[in-house]
Amino acid sequence: MADDKTPPSEMIRVPTALIPVVKELSRLHRQGYTIALLQGLEELISKFDSNIDIDVAPSSKSVLQLEKKLETKLEVITKKLEQMERAIASGRYNSARPKRQALFNQQPKVELQPRTSSSLAPRLAVSPQSLIVETEKLSPKEFISWSRNRDPMSVGWEWDARTELYHPVK
Repeated sequence: MADDKTPPSEMIRVPTALIPVVKELSRLHRQGYTIALLQGLEELISKFDSNIDIDVAPSSKSVLQLEKKLETKLEVITKKLEQMERAIASGRYNSARPKRQALFNQQPKVELQPRTSSSLAPRLAVSPQSLIVETEKLSPKEFISWSRNRDPMSVGWEWDARTELYHPVK
């Protein structure tokens, strides 16, 4: 009798195109059509490939084999996550950060000077031509944000047409 009971629902990922179908199957399942759904799915799948014998009952051999494979994969993933958690907790991943930050904080603050496109481009890891294209393409606010995201010190830069230089934005 215990085998006839429907197992509790589980969250699964499905291809985006199948989401409406899975929602409909779920709705029909909640209305009590589970056995009819399973039989219908078995018939439908066998029409695609008449050579396969599908038993989609929760206690079927193919479902049990699939569950075993998934459990094995989940165990491997769980072990890797545990290793990562231990490494993070032990400080292995965070140990380099304070050293770099401490070095950065010890250096005297340097006032950034306005730059030409050829001197700013390497700082932003782009070519001078790309820098000019971005300057012309983006609004001033967008350019400041774009440059801030590329700058190693997260400094935004602003183009001043009067001086023909890029100025740091605080």
